Amino acid sequence: MEYRQTMGSAALSEVINLPPMLRNRQVEIIVLPAAEPTATRKFDFLADKIPPLPDSFFEPLPEEELQAWGL
Repeated sequence: MEYRQTMGSAALSEVINLPPMLRNRQVEIIVLPAAEPTATRKFDFLADKIPPLPDSFFEPLPEEELQAWGL
């Protein structure tokens, strides 16, 4: 099933960040259903080859790092 609608890009820009070339134009929106999730693959065979993540991995990034990524 597919749903199509044409609308002004101003309404769409409230939902997503449009590239400059699409701003102030008519755009077509196509909504498609997302794919059904498939069974997850287990990677148990890698468990002894990958070290566990240290607790510091889950700490917030320093401000300088966030700025470098534009966040």
